[in-house]
Amino acid sequence: MTDVFTRILRIDLPEALQCDESGKNPAFTIHFVTDGTVPFPQVILHAPDGQHLIKGDAIQASADSGGEYTYTVSVPAGLLWPNTLNVQVEGCRKADIRQSGGGDWIKEFRPLRIAPNARVKPDIRVATGPGDAPVKLYFGIHKHMHQPYYNATDRLYWDGEKDSIFGARGGPYTYLIPTAVRQYVGGGLPHAGLSTSWSGSLIEQLDRCATDGLCGGRFGGWNNELRAVAQEKTVLGHPRVDFVAFGFFHPLMALTPARNIVKQVEWHRGIIRAAFGIEASSVMFPPETAFHIRMIPALNQAGVKAVIYDSIHRFRACQDYPYAGINEGMLPPNPAEQVNPSVNDWLQLHNIWAGSRISPSLLKPEYVQYEDPDGQIHKIIAVPAERYIGNEDARGGFGALQYPDVLGQVYNQIVDTGTFDPKHPPFFLLHSDGDNHGGGADSYYNHNTGQLVQWLQGDPRFELTTVHDYLDRFPPDPAQAAHIEPGSWSGADNGDPQFMKWFSRYDQPYSPDLNSWAVLTAFQNVVHSLEDALPGKPWLDDISRLMLTAETSCYWYWTGQHVWDQQVTNAANVGYGIVKNEVDALLSAGKDRTGPTIFAPWVTPENPGGKRWGQGCLLDAPREGTVHTFIHDISGLKRVTLVLRAATGETRMAMTDNGPYPSQTGATITAHYFTAKLPVGAGDVRYYIEAEDGKGNVSRGALERVYLA
Repeated sequence: MTDVFTRILRIDLPEALQCDESGKNPAFTIHFVTDGTVPFPQVILHAPDGQHLIKGDAIQASADSGGEYTYTVSVPAGLLWPNTLNVQVEGCRKADIRQSGGGDWIKEFRPLRIAPNARVKPDIRVATGPGDAPVKLYFGIHKHMHQPYYNATDRLYWDGEKDSIFGARGGPYTYLIPTAVRQYVGGGLPHAGLSTSWSGSLIEQLDRCATDGLCGGRFGGWNNELRAVAQEKTVLGHPRVDFVAFGFFHPLMALTPARNIVKQVEWHRGIIRAAFGIEASSVMFPPETAFHIRMIPALNQAGVKAVIYDSIHRFRACQDYPYAGINEGMLPPNPAEQVNPSVNDWLQLHNIWAGSRISPSLLKPEYVQYEDPDGQIHKIIAVPAERYIGNEDARGGFGALQYPDVLGQVYNQIVDTGTFDPKHPPFFLLHSDGDNHGGGADSYYNHNTGQLVQWLQGDPRFELTTVHDYLDRFPPDPAQAAHIEPGSWSGADNGDPQFMKWFSRYDQPYSPDLNSWAVLTAFQNVVHSLEDALPGKPWLDDISRLMLTAETSCYWYWTGQHVWDQQVTNAANVGYGIVKNEVDALLSAGKDRTGPTIFAPWVTPENPGGKRWGQGCLLDAPREGTVHTFIHDISGLKRVTLVLRAATGETRMAMTDNGPYPSQTGATITAHYFTAKLPVGAGDVRYYIEAEDGKGNVSRGALERVYLA
């Protein structure tokens, strides 16, 4: 009987290959020799875009008289893009791998470099648009860096897990962004740079790592290279590394009171200045790329001139949007959001995951607007971050994302549909975490950025640019303002307009997420009331910090895990414990002059009379909708009114007080839960909530929209 192998004796494969005219690998062979027969041989090619498995008939065996077995592996052409990959040669000592264990597999690894075809240049077609202007597609890169406080009430909390989390991200938090940007400079790209968002909670904890020697001391001087590269400028004089505006503690701004949005941004500007020696940008990356037009007045107040959003929410706000069904991961758009004109350049991307079609003509900065209850218009520039291409870039950059192919599809669609506007050419960001997965890997910032630069040097159809350089060259027209549907990026349960990632279990008798919102709403009112009545008190900083910390969006992200579901309550309980006597004294003196705090309302079903989720399908939704909200005031609530504006006029209706939300986290304070039924068949309506407290102070919420079929 033939002996089963015990060793792989040698592996013969090319040191390097050069791509053929297709831009991918030619066919080639790998030989490996063993000391016996291999019942189950296979080869795995580990490439940035995934694994390629070679087995079965693609592997042929032969034996020599000395007892050695040679296995010839035929690798077909067209599998691999230029890159350095890892070749895994392995065999199982059992023919039925279902019966095997870890000890039955024998593996060896070898590197293989696949170089671009240097002899054949790609056929680059630079088209012309109106006035014979060359058609060019502009794009940028955004990297997001964040760590929350893992204990909302103890900023010094640390353990081995935190040491591991931070220690594994030493590169992204120190030198990798400078490494990438210096390649842009060295490559002669005049406008190239990247934007990056750093939470204040991350920066504070990195400072502590440096001071206390945590993570083995690897964060000593963590920001030195970042401070240096922050001084690099584009040809137009803008920073090549744009430290964008952000919320200090990573709040979900779409669900945060306006005054707290402003405070989060102001606190963040201070720590950016201290950490990197540069002013934070007038461009904002909102946490989770979560944007709602009701944020615009607060962003204006905070000095933000442009805000980044996820592109799908602009597409879905068009009339005649080609909804892709459940593969899109969201319900159909609510008709009230679909107010933008229809477009005719819808494109289904290939060679990346794309759950729906995109419109290249809409991929450009433009003004968007919000109308408040008084009819005042508020505007801001909105910068698209392309959902699907950014998601692919997050897997590893150039190599994982085939920029020439995928961006070429966008370019060709612009040319073929005649939608190029030389005054407002296409521009979008590729947005991803800069410290997680492929988008945070050393290879992204080093080798793959080098490949990106090399490609751009030879392809005049595309240009990497910063947001500021683009806006200087191609300012959008403030007279042309669009609408954007609410929502976040795809990583947050597809980023639906209802922000359901942060409303988990909302339809159940008890929701940890709703509990945290109710508790936070009550605590916000306590802090706001004391800030307004007793400015300058020494304990205000402590309770304000607890309130802003409690707004960390991560505390809603892992619903069902006690350590996260408890964080908001812990912060509120500690904060209220500090100032309960002050609240009592304020009420006794009758000096409360702050109106009720109104949480951003939500509607169920999401599309009354439209569609709702079933089990793997869409079902008809009931036509009757319900508005829900949380409201709190330290002086109690006298009335809560829903003001509904329809084509037939304005209606005011009292909302139902369902009492305090039934907390299960031991909350000391919690807001009351209010609901109101919406009229069936009212069509495209606007509404807002007005609340009056026991002292006559009145608050109004934002003007919302919904379609009632």
